[in-house]
Amino acid sequence: MAGSAEMASLEESFRKFAIYGDTKATGQEMNGKNWAKLCKDCKVTDGKSVTSTDVDIVFSKVKGKTARVINYEEFKKALEELAPRRFKDKSKEEAFEAICQLVAGKEPINVGVTKAKTVGAVERLTDTSKYTGSHKERFDESGKGKGKSGRENIVDTSGYVSAYKNAGTYDAKVKK
Repeated sequence: MAGSAEMASLEESFRKFAIYGDTKATGQEMNGKNWAKLCKDCKVTDGKSVTSTDVDIVFSKVKGKTARVINYEEFKKALEELAPRRFKDKSKEEAFEAICQLVAGKEPINVGVTKAKTVGAVERLTDTSKYTGSHKERFDESGKGKGKSGRENIVDTSGYVSAYKNAGTYDAKVKK
């Protein structure tokens, strides 16, 4: 078997992939989608000796009959099932060691995440320094929104006309 430090990083990888994409996941159990992602991201599937179909079959084999998820022990059994297929030239123990090294310490990869573009009209529309009128009041000098105070009409009961910028300066201007 692999060393205890490697097993700890293997378990950490299991937990990271188990919670990937699921806000309610605890990290104790992994579903089939995340198992397939782990195998793909960690290069367990190579397209020749281990395919995505093999990964799905192994997942179905190690989980309980009515279960939809696997725990960490079943995860290790699944890796043991795939190890001889992935590393045909090695013994069962060496193949399991090698497959554990592939998975240990890895994290889910976010591929194909769309980045927001700010070109042309979008850039012009989102530049708060060019805003005028009442919209300008919703942002501070750095362009950060003021939140509720920027959106809400707060009634000024000081006696001055609404939106008057120099409120409270009359006494300073008029000398007695």
